[in-house]
Amino acid sequence: MPDMSASASLAMTHLVTFAKEVDEDKVTPGVLGFIVFAAMALAVWALMKSMSRHMNRVDFTQVPDPKAEQAEQAEPESADAEASGQGKQKQG
Repeated sequence: MPDMSASASLAMTHLVTFAKEVDEDKVTPGVLGFIVFAAMALAVWALMKSMSRHMNRVDFTQVPDPKAEQAEQAEPESADAEASGQGKQKQG
């Protein structure tokens, strides 16, 4: 390993001895796995908190649509007229 400083070579020797102490049959996520999991947990918590705030701002009272009311009133009248017209055709 050319151009390696003394501190880097010392760090490598410590890491190599540490790696030999770790059981090779055991796999763990390590610190990086914990950091990623913690970051994801914080992101989910922040999203849930934001969603809760947005849902609390929503007004669920519905104002009736005047056009829909007029259409509903017109439908029964036309349905009655059609039914009475069909009834006359069958009788006549």
